[in-house]
Amino acid sequence: MPKSGKLNYKETALDVLFDLMGCGFLAVGITCFSAPNNIAPGGVSGISILVNYITAVPISALTILFNIPLLILGWIFLGRSFTVKTMKSVVILSLMLQAVSMTGIIYTGDTLLAALYGGVIGGIGTAFVFMRASTTGGSDIASRLIQLKLPAVSVGKVILALDACVLASAAFVYGNIENALYGLISAFASTTVIDSLLYGLDTGKLMMIMTANPLEITAEITRRLSRSSTILDGKGSFTQREQPVVFCVVRKGQYFELKRLVHEQDPAAFMIALEASEIIGIGFKDIVKSTRIT
Repeated sequence: MPKSGKLNYKETALDVLFDLMGCGFLAVGITCFSAPNNIAPGGVSGISILVNYITAVPISALTILFNIPLLILGWIFLGRSFTVKTMKSVVILSLMLQAVSMTGIIYTGDTLLAALYGGVIGGIGTAFVFMRASTTGGSDIASRLIQLKLPAVSVGKVILALDACVLASAAFVYGNIENALYGLISAFASTTVIDSLLYGLDTGKLMMIMTANPLEITAEITRRLSRSSTILDGKGSFTQREQPVVFCVVRKGQYFELKRLVHEQDPAAFMIALEASEIIGIGFKDIVKSTRIT
């Protein structure tokens, strides 16, 4: 935890800065590339693009409107800290969408290029937001709420199912399957960029942390990341002193939050990050489903 008001101000300033950059990129992807070419890549942004196509209500206003019930449910079931951070990002995204739309800059050339650039630019923006352990609402809140009832279902599968519903709706609203397929390309490009920047949604990071404060760090991992961890007994080969090792696995933007909380509790901690190509267990992947013979 931050130990001074000065650090609180610094962290808040960084949160806002990353939100401004991330939501700026995301707004450009949506307003300049996706929406003008009738591409709805999924999530609340995709739903907002579809409703804007039907009603002409600004996407910025629809983004706020559709996130309100999710934020209320998030406040009730997911906690105040997560919801306040997400609310801040949603408001900034809405303002950025309005600001970018006022420039009148749009791309209406090759639809495939629009899908790719919209997805890549949006993915970069989303990654910036995730780096500060925040989200832009929508599918992320919905997936976490669903996981409260179905903890064995991975976040990735829930988001994929929600996005599939939006893509199916796009085919119906636009009256052709091509726009839905372009939306799928955009969503894939966005996810690939996010995974590349934040070490993946479906894989994750295996962290080994050598620290003198293992209890404080594991407590913060549980409180701030809602992840479990293990304290292993170790011994330094050179010093021959006992050296506790914290062992845990995290997802996506949690990696950056984990590095920050470890540094707050023990600036001298030694960390090793390894790729976890497959994670099986409650909260990551249903162990029964993953080992079933078909």
